[in-house]
Amino acid sequence: MSDTPFYEVTGRGPVLLLVPGGAGHPMGLGPLTDRLATRFTVVTYDPLGLAHGRLGEPVAEQRVADWSEGARRVLEEVLPAGDTAYACGTSSGGIAVLDLLARHPQRLAHVVAHEPPCVTVLPDGAARRAELIGRLDTEPRPAAEGGSATPMGVFLGRVLRPFTRYAPAGPAFPGRLTVAAGTDSRGQLLHRTAEAVAGRLGCAFTEFPGGHLGALDHPAHFADLLTETLRPSARTQS
Repeated sequence: MSDTPFYEVTGRGPVLLLVPGGAGHPMGLGPLTDRLATRFTVVTYDPLGLAHGRLGEPVAEQRVADWSEGARRVLEEVLPAGDTAYACGTSSGGIAVLDLLARHPQRLAHVVAHEPPCVTVLPDGAARRAELIGRLDTEPRPAAEGGSATPMGVFLGRVLRPFTRYAPAGPAFPGRLTVAAGTDSRGQLLHRTAEAVAGRLGCAFTEFPGGHLGALDHPAHFADLLTETLRPSARTQS
């Protein structure tokens, strides 16, 4: 993990920390961020700095604790003392915000974790995880460093394996945590996983538009529902 946390800030209002999925590169999140920026100060965290000139540099196998610690440091830089922030993470970012809430609950008002792939919470989790990562054991791993590296290559080679080992164990924060899955993901592994995580932690479960990439495919609807989930008393803009 870099000594410098990489992030971008846009908008005005209460702080909302966004942690992208994959390898943390915020590509494609512009429309979502623009919509949210009318209601929040949106802080988009880039855990590996891939959108800040570090794509192609060597990347070690990632640890969930490092991503959540980096997110904490970002909040320390942007959040006034004593204030709390909202947070939303998708996919691997969803795992990071779960860990952030478990470690630093005093800095967070409400967290949404969208389709975190912590599949080991399922009764058949070991088998499902083996399916997710199995092809990395039978095919050459994608380049995770050097000039040919891509965000997807970094995710498959350095993030997927360690992050899918993560199993949230609490403490539970039922009033400050919502686990979400996409409506198009019904019947699929990560929808089942999200429901299991919510049940394990005793928190709310809700559905967002689209599937695993709903934040990219349906940014306006996703942003509106996220706002309603984080701030139920706030009216969303049309």
